[in-house]
Amino acid sequence: MIVKNEEQTLARCLSSVNVAVDEIIIVDTGSIDKTKAIASDFTDSIYDFAWVNDFAKARNYAFSKAKMDYIFWLDADDVLLPEDTQLLLQTLSELTSDVDAVSMPYHLSFDDDGNVSSSLRRNRIVRRERGFQWIGQVHEYLAVHGEIRKSDAAVTHRREHSQSMRNLLIYEEREQSGERFSARDLFYYGNELKDHKLWDRAISQYKKMLDQGEGWQDDNIAACGNAADAFHALGKLGEARKMVLQSFTYASPRPENCCRLGFYHMEEGDYAGAISWYKQALHIPSFLQTNSLQAHGCRTWVPHLQLCVCYDRLNMPELARMHNEEAAVFIPNHESVLRNRLYFAEHLVSH
Repeated sequence: MIVKNEEQTLARCLSSVNVAVDEIIIVDTGSIDKTKAIASDFTDSIYDFAWVNDFAKARNYAFSKAKMDYIFWLDADDVLLPEDTQLLLQTLSELTSDVDAVSMPYHLSFDDDGNVSSSLRRNRIVRRERGFQWIGQVHEYLAVHGEIRKSDAAVTHRREHSQSMRNLLIYEEREQSGERFSARDLFYYGNELKDHKLWDRAISQYKKMLDQGEGWQDDNIAACGNAADAFHALGKLGEARKMVLQSFTYASPRPENCCRLGFYHMEEGDYAGAISWYKQALHIPSFLQTNSLQAHGCRTWVPHLQLCVCYDRLNMPELARMHNEEAAVFIPNHESVLRNRLYFAEHLVSH
C-alpha cells in the first residue's frame, strides 16, 4: 500500500485484510498525522518514499519490497467486507503456479438498500516473479498479461476524503510543460476537469482523446458518455446526443448511454421516444459485461422507474404501475417507488 495522512481509514483497511495475508508493506509518501503509528500496529515493514507527483513510481517501489509469491494491493480507503475476506481466502487457496494475475470486483457505491450501484474490475493480485509494473503518473494502472483469473471477492471503496485538486494540478503542470498526453491521460484529465465542473475544458480533452484514435474501447465509450454529461450540463442537448450516438461506433450500446438518450427524450417531452431507449437498456444481455465502470441501475431499476413516468405521461397507468413494481424488485424502499404507489392508488381509484 502507498499512504499519506490516512489515520482515519488505515486501521479499518488493514483490520479487514490482516487475516488473509502473510506480510503487510506500507509505503508512506509524507504523512504528518498518525498514519505510520497506526501502520506499526499491523507491520514492521514501513518505508518512506519521497513524493514526486508520480503514483506509479510509489506503487512500484512498494511492490519492490514484497517477498511473498503473490502481491495483493489496496488503498487505505478500501476495505474487505467479512464475506469478501472469506472469498479472498478461498481464491488464495486455489492459486496455482500458472496464474499470473487475479482480477476482483471494485465496489464504488451502494444504494440505500445496500446493493452495489457502481463497480468495475481491477487486477488486484499478481505473481511477484513476473515483475509487473505500474504505469502512469496519475490514474495509474497495473500492466499485466498471461493467465488472468477472475475472483468474486470484492474490494469495497469507502472514501472519507473530499474531492482533491491534487490530480488535476498534476495534469495541468504536465500540460504546461508541453508533454504529449497519451489517450489514457487525455481521458483521465478530462475526468478530473469534469469532476471539478470545468465542462468546456473537459469536453476539449475528451475530443482530443477520441480524435487521437488510440484509446481503449471502454475508455472511448466512457469518454463519449462523460462528454455528453458535460454538454448536458452546459445546456447543449443536441451535442450531448451526438456524443452518446458516437459511442455506438465503438461497440454495441451500453445501458448507461441508452438511459442518457432516454432522459434527453424525456426532457424534450418525447415520452414515446424515451420508451424505446429505456427498453433497449433493459434488453441488453447481462453477459455483455465490461471491466470498466458500470452503473448497475441502468440495466435494472432506472429504466423501469423512467418507463413508469413515460407511460403515465402517455396516459397508460397500468403499464406505468407495472414498471414501478418492476423497479421495486431491485429498490423496494426507494422513495420514488413508494411515492408512485401512493400516486397510483389515488389515480386508479379516481379513474
